[in-house]
Amino acid sequence: MPIEKMTPVKTLIEKIDNIAIFATEFERLKNTFPENVFLKNIRTKAFESFLNQGLPNKKNEEYKYASPEKLFFKVPFDCQVSTEKINQKEIEKYFIQNLNATVVVTINGSLSKENSTFGNLPKGVIICDFSEAIKQHSEIFEKHFSASADVNLDAFLALNTALATNGLFIYVPENTHFEKPLHLVNLLTAKKSAFLNTRNLIVIENKSELKIVETFDTVDLPVKLITNSVTEISVGENAHVQYYTIQKECENGNHIHATHVQQQANSHFDTNTITLGGSWIRNNLNIALNAKHCETHLNGLFITKENQHVDNHTFVDHRQPNCESRQLYKGILYDKSIGVFNGKIMVRPDAQKTNAYQSSKNILLSDDATINAKPQLEIYANDVKCSHGTSTGRLADEALFYLRSRGISEPTAKNLLMYAFTADVLDTLKLEALKTYVETLVEKELQHELNKNDAN
Repeated sequence: MPIEKMTPVKTLIEKIDNIAIFATEFERLKNTFPENVFLKNIRTKAFESFLNQGLPNKKNEEYKYASPEKLFFKVPFDCQVSTEKINQKEIEKYFIQNLNATVVVTINGSLSKENSTFGNLPKGVIICDFSEAIKQHSEIFEKHFSASADVNLDAFLALNTALATNGLFIYVPENTHFEKPLHLVNLLTAKKSAFLNTRNLIVIENKSELKIVETFDTVDLPVKLITNSVTEISVGENAHVQYYTIQKECENGNHIHATHVQQQANSHFDTNTITLGGSWIRNNLNIALNAKHCETHLNGLFITKENQHVDNHTFVDHRQPNCESRQLYKGILYDKSIGVFNGKIMVRPDAQKTNAYQSSKNILLSDDATINAKPQLEIYANDVKCSHGTSTGRLADEALFYLRSRGISEPTAKNLLMYAFTADVLDTLKLEALKTYVETLVEKELQHELNKNDAN
């Protein structure tokens, strides 16, 4: 659709200016960045797709509750973000204590080998950047890159595919049990307002196991940063993957985070998205169950305050029979913050014996807080068990009264009830050190009510 037909007149100039910035950056990369023909063709098609789609706005059904247009208005930004040097001691502040993990550090999406600790990897495991992967592991890279992330599905996905200059490549060969969790430490920083595109490609072959903990932190960020990140994950037959994402960026951090997963027969994929920071966050999680007896569990928790915005979009695509999916997302919203849950389960005609469940539960702690919850089922098979539901409300008066009658102050009683509300999501964190770490972060966020009460 032409851009002028999908853009309000009053915003046309700003949108054209920003698309011109993207076009200039694309031409610069095309002319200066050495690539193979395979990647050049994908980049070109991706940018053409972006131009056809344009920047999303509220007329786009997938962005009706959260238009990203305002992120780009009247704020000059740069697409060329340098890899800043960060002191090793500063970086170690973002490591999770007692996780006993293999640590992989990226700074603005670029692999920082000197700050990482992946020297002794299991046999055949590869961790490198895209430039090395393209040269030394081209067969694997070309088989999987952009295979699960259809650029025609989303404008920001297309833009990332066109503009991401480098990325992180992880390959786990068949029959490999990665005993230590892999901690991906993503540090984001900029000296001037910027639009950053980062990319990961993770391939787990048949009968292998991998636990991934991915954290996003902003470091010394005095300006506005928009991060557009994409992670592709291929899960082989009989493979088991745990994938945890912890987002705790600062008030200048804005993040569009897309994860695209392809599962093969008898595979198991668990994911948990915890969002506890950032100004404007959009999480797109797309999982395709491509063969029989796949199982996937999606869990999420977000706590918002002030004017924060968190948008969780999930799409679970049941393509083959005898597969199972479970989704549980919870939100706690303070002040004038906004939350969105838009979850869709697709059951295709061949996906008989599907068992799918989806739940979104939210607590509003302010008259000005807003939640938009839209669970969806689209079913084309007749022998399935599928259900979905959503609930939004305040803390239960009876439970609050019970705690108050035991001599507990109102703010403390509210905190206890809110912490209990998060418990079933936190219990899905199977790594004990990670669970302890996240519990500490959640407790800190829940102090917001106590601190506000003390201030009054």
